[in-house]
Amino acid sequence: MSRIIRSIYTQSNSDNVKEIQIRDMFEIPGLEDDEDTSSQHQLTIEEIMAERDHLLAQARASLQVEREAFEQEKQEHFQEMEHLKLSWEEERPNRVQEAYDEGFGQGYEDGVNKSTEAMAQSLQTANEVINQAKENAQKYINDQEAVILELGLTTAERIIGTSLERDRELFVSIVRRGLKEAREMKEIKIYVSPTYHALITANRDELAEMFPIDVPFMIFVNEDLNNETDCYIETNHGRIVVSIDEQLNELRLKLHEILESKE
Repeated sequence: MSRIIRSIYTQSNSDNVKEIQIRDMFEIPGLEDDEDTSSQHQLTIEEIMAERDHLLAQARASLQVEREAFEQEKQEHFQEMEHLKLSWEEERPNRVQEAYDEGFGQGYEDGVNKSTEAMAQSLQTANEVINQAKENAQKYINDQEAVILELGLTTAERIIGTSLERDRELFVSIVRRGLKEAREMKEIKIYVSPTYHALITANRDELAEMFPIDVPFMIFVNEDLNNETDCYIETNHGRIVVSIDEQLNELRLKLHEILESKE
């Protein structure tokens, strides 16, 4: 999730709407500007990241066990097929002789044909079993990849939510990253939920310093936002969406598209 995921939205007035990157959201606010960031906060984030890595490691370990089991089952089927072939080679003279001795309809040739057909049927059955096992195993692997993907995204949501609960200043850092995308704009309007309006207002001067003094810089409350962490920036050239949930959903769609393209 360290890559830049952007969605381009087209409004009726041709304004552009784009997602900002969500990478480094786990950093403590001021980390880029203050090398003396609290080590206690840093450890807290590291502990959360360690929990995520532990969950992903468990999922990958389970997937590896299933893959090894499939390889073993596949090898057993191959051995069974080789055994059938060997048995046929060993029994073929006897079956041919039996077919000849018993007459078996048209005699010797018919007996050979019947024996060959029987063996071919056995081999076909063995091949079908192996192919079915491979298809089932591949489907399971694909399902597990999707499970790991969802686990990672769910964990990311929990990490971001927990981080914001423990350090509300992190939201200022998220908004600051959005404003970096609007540095060339001539007008800035930030819309946030009532929960974070006071916090962003308290940091207005710091955020406004990113722009020339003649650029209007305003902060508004939007009570209609779906989540308290939703935020967007209106500029003279369009809207920049800073919503964490929307970015994670966009990331989820992109990753699922990648998985589906591999099938």
